[in-house]
Amino acid sequence: MELNDLLNHTSEWLKDTGPYSDIVISSRIRLARNLDKAPFPHWADKKQGEQAMATIKEALDNIPSLKKSLFLKLTDLDNIDKQFLVERHLMSLEHAQKTDSKAVVIDEEERIAIMINEEDHLRMQYMQSGLNLFDAWDNLNKIDDSLTQGLTFAFLPEWGYLTACPTNAGTGMRGSVMLHLPALVMAGQINRVLAALAKLSFTTRGLYGEGTQATGNFFQISNQVSLGHSESEIIENINAIINQIITQEKQAREVMLFKNKAALEDRVNRSVGILKSAHIITSQETIELLSLVRLGSDVGIIKELSRSAINELFIITQPAHLQKLENKKLTSQERDVKRADLIREKLSV
Repeated sequence: MELNDLLNHTSEWLKDTGPYSDIVISSRIRLARNLDKAPFPHWADKKQGEQAMATIKEALDNIPSLKKSLFLKLTDLDNIDKQFLVERHLMSLEHAQKTDSKAVVIDEEERIAIMINEEDHLRMQYMQSGLNLFDAWDNLNKIDDSLTQGLTFAFLPEWGYLTACPTNAGTGMRGSVMLHLPALVMAGQINRVLAALAKLSFTTRGLYGEGTQATGNFFQISNQVSLGHSESEIIENINAIINQIITQEKQAREVMLFKNKAALEDRVNRSVGILKSAHIITSQETIELLSLVRLGSDVGIIKELSRSAINELFIITQPAHLQKLENKKLTSQERDVKRADLIREKLSV
């Protein structure tokens, strides 16, 4: 598999196959691990970083489920390639910005992505469509167990797994769920929901994780605390809160349709009209309009577009994807034209 092969298929987590896919885009489990007796990445010199990367690669090569995976050293990638991986949620913004002694491993279906020498030696994630955290955990736990056959991780009985940031110590686990909550936003209820989440020690981020703001009515919610709870308890807590939010979003959609269906139909159909006719369109406007189109599809206003096709448009209209499709660097203005061309082509099918 080559990096460009990713352009030709849909990421597994975008396929709209998981539970509650109308509201939950994806579920992700991430584990942070560090090698025992090796300096953490931010303390390591270049030689130590390279040694850690080689040690980890050798262990990953011995895992059968990763035999066909893509191993990419960041020093071999240009800026568009790195941004492309960030847009597909396979690598963090922080990992993309510092390249020495760093790599990323990606499986064929883009469920597994493993960053080497990010904040920790290993940042491993497993992504699933819909609300599917336990399944994601089961699969990632198998990889974690396999790695312990060849690697020894930094671990203390009283603290659990040791990590670069103390908030990740303990299980080293973060569970994250990406939600699409347009009705709660339109009803003016989203700030109340986010405030309640903060009080319960959950973090809310934007479409691209840490350091990004919510846009297009997408919210990524994850646990803040990794210490003092088992992996199952963490997931059960996230599932409980996400189920409450799903219920509230469904109720807000029902109220909107009951009280003001005509206004919602107008906004949704205007969004479709702009997307089908625009010849210049920005990334931000695209995300906002697609969010309304996705809601229209979910509540039955739009019949001709599948949710998975709309999900895919959110990703392939991003700047690096457009440049990879064109196989050249584009200016901002050129991307806006190419984006509009691509959307008109996809929506005319």
